Amino acid sequence: MDIQAELIAEFDREIATTRKLLAAIPEEHDGSFKPHPKSMAMARLVGHVVETAGEWAISTLTTDGLIFPPDHKFEPYIPASKTALLERFDADCAKAREALVAMTPEKWDSNWKMGANGQIWISDTKYRVFRTWVLNHLIHHRAQLGVTMRLQDFRIPGTYGPSADEMPS
Repeated sequence: MDIQAELIAEFDREIATTRKLLAAIPEEHDGSFKPHPKSMAMARLVGHVVETAGEWAISTLTTDGLIFPPDHKFEPYIPASKTALLERFDADCAKAREALVAMTPEKWDSNWKMGANGQIWISDTKYRVFRTWVLNHLIHHRAQLGVTMRLQDFRIPGTYGPSADEMPS
């Protein structure tokens, strides 16, 4: 089995599925909606999905990690519009895919770290970071987004088969 080819195919499938869900978000929606007080607001959740598929993947595949300086101020991505989010998603995912195609077995075995203020939160092989913190993380937040959309009575496209909105009544 060619693991590289399998990862590329999985990335392509999950990105296509994620894009379908992002495209289903109504242009006019309440970005501040939260299904629970501890949940992310919808606009932030959408931004995080876009960041995970793009920036996280690119960073994992092209750098040795992210070690933030003590004075780092995280600026979460909050999309200004549906058009802006889809454009960024498409552009970043294309860059991530290029980096994924360029990976070699030796690069997959190299270490990737993330941390700040003298603490390391993630330290693992690029392969495991990509699987866990890019693909699995993306799927996790995409599912949260689906629930957030369903609670607002938005139509949900199928993920791994048709959704209830796509089935005959």
